[in-house]
Formats: sequence, C-alpha cells, structure tokens
Amino acid sequence: MRIKEVEARVGLSAKNIRFYEKEGLLAPRRQAGNGYRDYDEGELSTLRRIKLLRKLDVPLEEIKAMLAGTLTLDEGMRRHLVTLESRQKNLDTARRLCAELAKAPGLLAALDPEAALAEVARLEQKGVRFIDIQKTDRKKKAHGAWISALVFIGLMAMVEGLMVWALTVDPVPLPVAFLLAGWPLVFVAGALLALRQRLKEIRKGEEDAYRNY
Repeated sequence: MRIKEVEARVGLSAKNIRFYEKEGLLAPRRQAGNGYRDYDEGELSTLRRIKLLRKLDVPLEEIKAMLAGTLTLDEGMRRHLVTLESRQKNLDTARRLCAELAKAPGLLAALDPEAALAEVARLEQKGVRFIDIQKTDRKKKAHGAWISALVFIGLMAMVEGLMVWALTVDPVPLPVAFLLAGWPLVFVAGALLALRQRLKEIRKGEEDAYRNY
C-alpha cells in the first residue's frame, strides 16, 4: 500500500513515517519500475508499535533496539521507568520552587531572582535537571531567519524596481541595462542560499534534541 493509506490507517503523517524510515526503524520495499515505497501489514504493525512507544516518550534509540531484538520489551520499559521517575523528581522540584515563588506578592519586576537562581544552581549540582532554554528557543531562531531573509529580499526588490524605472527614464545600452537590472538578483540568491543552510542547521539541531532528550 502507498504512504497515504498508511497515514490514514495508522494516524501518523508522511513526514513522521519517512523520519522513522530514515532512522532505520522501518524498511519498506520499493516497487519495481517506479521506486515507490510499498508498505505491508508488517510495516503497519511496526508503525503502531513505534507510535505507542513514542506516546509514552520512549527514546528512538530504545525503540530501535527493541525492534531489532537486542533489547527486550521488559528491559526497555524498565529503563524508561527509571528515566520517567527521574523526570518526575525533577518536576516535583520545579513545582516546589514555583509554589515558593507563588507566595511572593506583587509583580515580577519586584522579584529578586538571585536567591532563586542560586537555589536552582545548587539543585542542578545535585543532579536535578531543569528546562534547557536554549533548546526551547531554537524554533524562534528559525522564525528570525525567515524574517531577516524576507526583509532583505524586499529591500533588494525595491532597489530592483527603482533601477528598472530609472532605466526607462534615461535609456542606456542594453548590455549595461541587463547588468544593472540583474546584479541584485545575485544578492537575493545569496540570501536564499544562506537561509536554506541556516534552516538545515536548525532542523539538524532539533532532530538531535528529539533523538537524545
């Protein structure tokens, strides 16, 4: 069956399915002639198992090991239970600190954060893990890259329009006109290439965080 049918039957997007294939959790056959992926009931069962374990927040490497048979289901679940218990302790600590902060009257501007940050640092030294703000802010970087590129392209389009208008008012030789009209396109192409590279880096970082949380 084709990937559209798999999406409907399993409830996973094509992007997710291809990601699992890329990570080696899935290996559908290719149809002779056109090279399209051909999924069978075995792949559907595998995807349902992956979906279940991902709903439980089991890391991809653990799922891969269980699918390969190098890790049994009970071993994988016991490992994950240890991870969940550790997270629960961290959440309990964060909840306690939030409850302490909730006792402070007034606005945030009146809060002295130094004592609270010192307590957070002390707890982190003891092994407590709080939210990594660098990871949570990563998506904002992608939005900033888009905005910067669009602003740059818009400015260059304005320059292009002014130059074309000037050429119609005061004609110049055709080769020079083409040169003047075309050079901003080089900068536009450069901006798009830079944007593409930056987004690839951001997606790679998100993928790494997704795999190693």
